[in-house]
Amino acid sequence: EVQLVESGGGLVQPGGSLRVSCAASGFTFGSYHMTWVRQAPGKGLEWVSSITRGGSTTYYADSVKGRFTISRDDAKNTLYLQLNNLKPEDTAMYFCAKPKSPLLVARSEAGFDYRGQGTQVTVSS
Repeated sequence: EVQLVESGGGLVQPGGSLRVSCAASGFTFGSYHMTWVRQAPGKGLEWVSSITRGGSTTYYADSVKGRFTISRDDAKNTLYLQLNNLKPEDTAMYFCAKPKSPLLVARSEAGFDYRGQGTQVTVSS
């Protein structure tokens, strides 16, 4: 059974930092490109970042480029997202997502077959 369990969210002041994690199980994590997406209150799902298997290539939405860093530890079956210089508009539920195909860099919900329950990030003073 595929499981994706996010953690590490919380309340942080503008300009602050957090690292969110996603523990994966039930599939060969190291063989898959992986993705982070987020959903703000009352809004649709927004693609944030993706990383290829092995971690050699990363992709970022313009809204987070230069502030967020995606990484992975295949030995621990864990995906990470380092969030720096946080802004109130980064407030959202953050989800990791597994693509339907291992080499798909999925940027929309149509490309995922699993995502976790999410971890809440709130940026407020």
